[in-house]
Amino acid sequence: MPPELVLPSLSDPPPPGSRTVRTDDGVDLHVEVDENDDADVTVLLAHGFTARLAEWELQREALRPRARLVLFDQRGHGRSSWTDLTKATIDRTGRDLGAVLDATTPESPVVLAGHSMGGMSVMALARQRPELFGTRVVGVFLLATSAGGLVEKGLLGRSVKVVRLLGLLPLYLRLLQALAPTVERHRRRGTRFGRWFTRRYLFGRDDADPQHVRMVQELLEETPYTVNAAFYATFLDHDETAALDVLARVPVTIVAGSHDRLTPAAHARAMARRLGPDAELVVVPGAGHSVNLTRAAVVDQAFLGLLDRVQGELDDQREAG
Repeated sequence: MPPELVLPSLSDPPPPGSRTVRTDDGVDLHVEVDENDDADVTVLLAHGFTARLAEWELQREALRPRARLVLFDQRGHGRSSWTDLTKATIDRTGRDLGAVLDATTPESPVVLAGHSMGGMSVMALARQRPELFGTRVVGVFLLATSAGGLVEKGLLGRSVKVVRLLGLLPLYLRLLQALAPTVERHRRRGTRFGRWFTRRYLFGRDDADPQHVRMVQELLEETPYTVNAAFYATFLDHDETAALDVLARVPVTIVAGSHDRLTPAAHARAMARRLGPDAELVVVPGAGHSVNLTRAAVVDQAFLGLLDRVQGELDDQREAG
């Protein structure tokens, strides 16, 4: 990440091109649109868990000359409004993504992009509305994400399995959500422990420096613990492997950091195998979960390469038609 990069602040007024999309369950999603009258394709970007659309800032600059851009804050994140605890699920974020797509881009070709939870949202939408893929949706960019099985190994995975076997998981999740408001009231942001946690889980072997870690820490700590706790349960059950068969209808590029501790590169390789030989896989050596910020040039190149593939297919269709 370039030292001069400063992410837009939530305290600033929403930029021009901002609008609100209301979901079918009454949640107002903050949406920003960068128009481009010369572009054939719209790119719709979904951010990751506890972040907001600003995490795409570097890709936004790289993509703006090539595409019309639509970005939104997931429910409970950034400028978007909150939801009932029971509606904090990957399934629901897939429906939210579909609502933004319908409201902002009802007809033109769209490339969907998702980082982490945003990638899971793309897969959920593919399961829910497969008819979109190969028609309105003409490409998919998956960044540092997983189709499922995130909480299966290690101490946490073993602990969850024991809690499930004892029938205590619902009680554990309710307790977590009940305690979240109290934890949030007494929460201290910008701590050394927060920086250590951010460095360990959001960065890789050699892609971090203190300034970058602090920037990502500040971004993630904007999201309240109540949101974190509400979404936690959905990651335990997340499995959208079957949705990859739908994504295989269109060009797909997958990018992962080799040292990502949240969504390990093994998950990216598994998705690529399921998608088949036409999917492009880029594993960035030494990078972690925030690869879009720390290795922006590599991510941008992969993204622009996907747009080249999509544009080539669109041109072929026009010539054939």
